[in-house]
Amino acid sequence: MKKWAWLLVFALCFGMFGGCAGDDGTVTINVYNWGEYIDDEILDVNKLFEKETGIRVNYRTFENNETMYTLLSSGAAEYDVVFPSDYMVGRMIEEGMLAELNFDNIPNYQYIDEAYKNLAYDPTNKYSVPYTWGTVGIFYNKKYVAEEDLKAGWDLLWNEKYSGKIFMFDNPRDAFAIALKKCGYSMNTTNEAEIRQAYDELVKQKPLLQGYYMDQIFQKMINEEGYIAPYYSGDGALMIYREDGNSDIGYFVPDQGTNLFVDAMCIMKNSPHKAEAEQYINFMCRTDVAKANAEYIGYSTPHTEAKKQLDPAISGDPMFYPPESVIKKTETFITLDQTTNNLQRDLWTKLRL
Repeated sequence: MKKWAWLLVFALCFGMFGGCAGDDGTVTINVYNWGEYIDDEILDVNKLFEKETGIRVNYRTFENNETMYTLLSSGAAEYDVVFPSDYMVGRMIEEGMLAELNFDNIPNYQYIDEAYKNLAYDPTNKYSVPYTWGTVGIFYNKKYVAEEDLKAGWDLLWNEKYSGKIFMFDNPRDAFAIALKKCGYSMNTTNEAEIRQAYDELVKQKPLLQGYYMDQIFQKMINEEGYIAPYYSGDGALMIYREDGNSDIGYFVPDQGTNLFVDAMCIMKNSPHKAEAEQYINFMCRTDVAKANAEYIGYSTPHTEAKKQLDPAISGDPMFYPPESVIKKTETFITLDQTTNNLQRDLWTKLRL
């Protein structure tokens, strides 16, 4: 994967966790994003940004919000632009980790759909710019999973018929959200009894699982090592439609409802290059760049003009742009109170022992 080349540059320039500027005064910004979450082929976004601006980009990836948060909150690394999900944006705002944005430096913000502004995690949109959005659903292999079984919704992940062929999220917020929906509760509940009931469901599920995974799910599903996995809608582009994908994989959103997530671009409060970081975010909101990112990574774009330019086969695909009947059953993660966070974390640790 190309990210290893960036890691080498990062290590040489930063000693892994420092900051630097070139001898010629060239500014370097540090960007921390999800894996496989930016176009590096169609336009090769980071290289194009460097070419057009003269600003260098050191790019590193993370696997989940919790890993990202742990690194950033520890102070062990310095980043300028980060890409947390909605609930993590809210947490980082509460803890004073993010800088207020100067939208005079981000004029392309005008192209972000109003539906993805002023959401609960950043109600005044002072700290974040939406990057992508999508739903959480179930990927399944049509050759091995009976169509009739899909009617069970989230309960499919507990179906003993598929024991040893089921994968589960390897992070507590997504895993608990699914178990809570299975039980008929809000994924944002702070009710301890409901959370403990969801934990009991996760305990029952554990013996049926092949394992807990994140990015590894892509290849495992493609290789048919397993047949059923919850994951993010945009990853259907990786699993199904790419040349090395598997066309026998399908996707559906359970009727019990699901998470509608938003991943956003933010700037760390201690960024020494805030103006350049805002320039990077503005570049990411440019129509051609937003379109290339949407086409390459497969996630839904909140960019109104970029969406208009997408192939109708993409913009009309309900996996990426679901109908209102699905949207109305979704919830966006909110930032949970510390007591609830600690409860989920402790129960998750116990589960994973």
